[in-house]
Amino acid sequence: MASRTPISLLKGENNAAETWPDEPIRFLEEHVDPFLLWCITKNSSDVTIQSDRVVYNEINGKLYPGTYRPLDSADMAVFLTKIYGPEATARLASADDLDLSYEIRPDRYSRSRFRVNITAILSKGRDAAQITMRVLPAEPPTMAQLGVEADIINNFAPRQGMVVITGPTGSGKTTLLAAGIRMLLESKHGAGKILTYESPIEYVYDAIKTPHALIAQTEIPRHLPTFARGVRNALRRKPEIILVGESRDRETINASIEAGQTGHTVYTTTHTIGVAATIRRMIATFEPEERAERAYALMETMRMIVTQALVPRIGGGRLGVREWMRFDDIVREKLLDMDFNEWSSEIQRMIERYGQTMAKSATIAYEDGLIERRPYLMLTQAGGASG
Repeated sequence: MASRTPISLLKGENNAAETWPDEPIRFLEEHVDPFLLWCITKNSSDVTIQSDRVVYNEINGKLYPGTYRPLDSADMAVFLTKIYGPEATARLASADDLDLSYEIRPDRYSRSRFRVNITAILSKGRDAAQITMRVLPAEPPTMAQLGVEADIINNFAPRQGMVVITGPTGSGKTTLLAAGIRMLLESKHGAGKILTYESPIEYVYDAIKTPHALIAQTEIPRHLPTFARGVRNALRRKPEIILVGESRDRETINASIEAGQTGHTVYTTTHTIGVAATIRRMIATFEPEERAERAYALMETMRMIVTQALVPRIGGGRLGVREWMRFDDIVREKLLDMDFNEWSSEIQRMIERYGQTMAKSATIAYEDGLIERRPYLMLTQAGGASG
């Protein structure tokens, strides 16, 4: 099928702005995977496929056209069917947004993976769709590659209890957690059996050498309907470590607390910002009459909270800036002797001694010449994220 000349050759733009040289006049399913693999070769971190627009590659935080022409409804139908399946349009029409993972296997020895969100939108007065595809590395990064602070690393593997990674959407929570799981898998002392429950599965650990560890990954809702069901499933499979992809609702948080109380190490994420806010938000998911009891149960199991924000790094890429606090025996004992409604203010007083505030981390990054003044001010205004 005929293809168009890449935009960069027509306009003399740099290589990042080049459109797909093999772009067809009409997309068919057979074109989707080769196009996405080409996007990966351009170092795209995210591919956005939207009705009535060209496809965009995000490269180092900037959008570049990946196709010469906008996609019409027929093109979008091809992408939706190939990536999700023939029922995609019906699911979108019923007001569902779709989260999934997508995998391409160019040969038997390699694979490329994407985290995908598909959402219905309005375009030119009619129902349409936007597909956002996050390119996932072949293997999780290491903690060193992410520049994770030594205090976080040293407290990341408690014998039992809960470690919570928090931050807004797109803050790299899953990547940080995957790096931590990789560290556990590669530990010379072993990590035992690790069970993960994720929606969707983003990172896989096939290439990681695990001499004394075994990991099994379950996708929600593909394999089990909910995260809470996943935790209860895990308790029947004798793991040492349980990863719960997201603790958003009362049932999941409750199940995670119970798992931590029964001798397991539980890792999970929330969409909160700041250590104190995380505790407050998790407690608020419970009904008022049970809130006090569940608050103290949560504090008994808490071992560390890490909040992360991603900001542009000087010279390109993005930098993780973190607030964290470890909840050792002294911290938990002091908080358990207080009314839980006083925890937020007390945590703000304790965080400098038992961790580090977002404002302090941002200041260090700014003084080291890693970030510009604007993100520095955003992270330090109003005392950072600790509230």
